[in-house]
Amino acid sequence: MQYSFAERTKAMLSSPIHFMRSLSTRESFISFAEELPAEELFPISSLEAAAAAVISKSPAALQYGEPQGYLPLREWLCKDFQERKGTDVHAGQVLLTTGSQQAMDLLARVYVEPGDPVLVEQPTAPGFLQILKMQGASIVPVEGDAEGINPERLLEEAERLKPKLLLVSPNFTNPTGILWSLVRRREVLDICKSRKILIVEDNSYGDLHFGGIGAKAFYREYPSLYSLDDAGNGGQVLHIGSFSKTVVPALRTGWAAGNKKMIDTMVMAKQLADWQSSHFNQCLLHYLLESSTFNIHEHIRMLNREYETRLKLMTELLKRPAWKHVSFEVPRGGMFLWVKLPDALDGVALLKCSLDKGAAFLPGSLCYPNGGGSGYIRLNFTHPGRDELLLGMNLIGEAISEFTARS
Repeated sequence: MQYSFAERTKAMLSSPIHFMRSLSTRESFISFAEELPAEELFPISSLEAAAAAVISKSPAALQYGEPQGYLPLREWLCKDFQERKGTDVHAGQVLLTTGSQQAMDLLARVYVEPGDPVLVEQPTAPGFLQILKMQGASIVPVEGDAEGINPERLLEEAERLKPKLLLVSPNFTNPTGILWSLVRRREVLDICKSRKILIVEDNSYGDLHFGGIGAKAFYREYPSLYSLDDAGNGGQVLHIGSFSKTVVPALRTGWAAGNKKMIDTMVMAKQLADWQSSHFNQCLLHYLLESSTFNIHEHIRMLNREYETRLKLMTELLKRPAWKHVSFEVPRGGMFLWVKLPDALDGVALLKCSLDKGAAFLPGSLCYPNGGGSGYIRLNFTHPGRDELLLGMNLIGEAISEFTARS
């Protein structure tokens, strides 16, 4: 049969990620390409106990739930916002979603018309770019520097285009790992306030920060745009996040927090999309978070220690001869290292050679909406174990050596 697909499907990003995922099941294949946490650090025993307890004590957990999400879990999130981030949020301002990706998708559905100009950091997360393209947005990249998105360029584009939306990730931007300064956060918020531009703030990686700094101290020094906007009461910021990077991805539990009018509208879109995210998963997660045998804050501190060790190992491996002509900035948190390749070396061409050797990474071009980025690659340092890190980096290094030898 000849199918007549909707015109918007042509906007889907053609990505090698799906191909790499099919290869990842191959024995000894090592991927630095995806946004994955370390499986060996999952709290397996605590999850097993929580699942058994929820099923035995509350069969209603297997029933349909509310589209906005399990109220006790939303209340737990509000308490966590207040205790760790100094931000007062009401449960009615929170929507539970199937990961942060769905939070962005729901927002795009209710807020972005085809042709609407949407500003994004350059470079930015490939998954979010795909959502915006599917919605028909006109994606306008805004360059930045080591402190975050460039306020002068943001102001220029805001005045030229009158956009309704800005998508940013101030805490360890995907893919660059940049941590915005407090001054830059205030500048960007002021620009968007004065021009009535909604900010979508992705904080999926904010809890993964290194150097031994505690969560309270971190969020005092680097408050979210959402906090600076009076926790959604200002109506300027939609704050999205997820438990995927800190507990386990398979629970598929993320959230959006914002002005109640925006959340209520997204709840209606949520009902049309899938009625609700898994009620059982939300009940299980809430039981886990309230369990006396599991402390989410200690768990995150453990993750941060291990991920910092893996990052240090990766940066040491980047000093080896095969990598000597690359450049990078060491991030203070997150999951990625953004690497500039030697001159004239293309990330997609390098990937093809690297795949043949059994290792993968994300080409930088997938993080640029309108072309560019061919001289960069994104490396995930959280998922591969230390032995895999060593082997995988050596394999990619071999591919680089082959290309540079030819030139």
